[in-house]
Amino acid sequence: MKLVVNVIEQLINGLGAGSIYALIALGYSMVYGIAKMINFAHGDIIMVGAYALYVFVVLLNLPVVAAVILTIGLCAILGITVERIAYKPLRKAPPLAVLITAIGVSFFLQNAALLIFKSNPIPFKSIVNVNTIKIGSISIRGITAVILVVTFVSMILLTLFINKTKAGRAMRAVSEDKGAAQLMGINVNRTISMTFAIGSALAAIAGILFISQYQSLNPFMGGLPGIKAFVAAVLGGIGSVPGAMLGGVLLGIIESISKAYISSELSDAIVFGVLILVLLLKPSGLLGKNRIEKV
Repeated sequence: MKLVVNVIEQLINGLGAGSIYALIALGYSMVYGIAKMINFAHGDIIMVGAYALYVFVVLLNLPVVAAVILTIGLCAILGITVERIAYKPLRKAPPLAVLITAIGVSFFLQNAALLIFKSNPIPFKSIVNVNTIKIGSISIRGITAVILVVTFVSMILLTLFINKTKAGRAMRAVSEDKGAAQLMGINVNRTISMTFAIGSALAAIAGILFISQYQSLNPFMGGLPGIKAFVAAVLGGIGSVPGAMLGGVLLGIIESISKAYISSELSDAIVFGVLILVLLLKPSGLLGKNRIEKV
């Protein structure tokens, strides 16, 4: 019985970590699905969001709700700015040029944080004050419960936005065929910018949850979660919103189970090993679709 309880708790912990990966992975998938490019600097938006929350809550002493809203808005604006300055000129450029630019943006954000906040980790008290929830013999940390609820609500709102609003339909149209969408009167540039804004806002939410869970900031904190979120996006099917969610959740569960029952040192290797296995068996990812390009 104790083993069953422990396994269930590890699964719940994995769902919590996987939900954060899923929120970040959504940004990768949305941008790729619409702009057909990978924003490898996306992970650093998490770091920017965490530092922004620290500035608003600790340095400016703003109410938590106002600080969260301002953090999400700031990251959304940053996403639009990065797209306009760095990525818009590269929409028809080779993938290598996009990759080099993304690395440059990532270095810029990290070094800006280094100059402003220095390299020493900054402790940050969690803004989430929810007690541990007991369900029978199972204990669920308060922050884990909040992460699950926030992710669930975010996914519902995003799905409704994409499927029920005019802007969401425009995003789907641009994803299918930019040329046809433009002929139908859709502003492709504005739609792509909006996609970057939404993806960056979701990364900001992930950064807020991440810093509330681990309670320490440093300029490189977004690197590993960003890489794992990219793995989650590829695992679920890059360009697929449901795939990003599924990939993030699976990644979190695999990581949690690996740390608990195999080896915490090998957990990352196991995660990447699963990715390689999935790509060998289904290169498009779990929910991705193979597309035939006409020449």
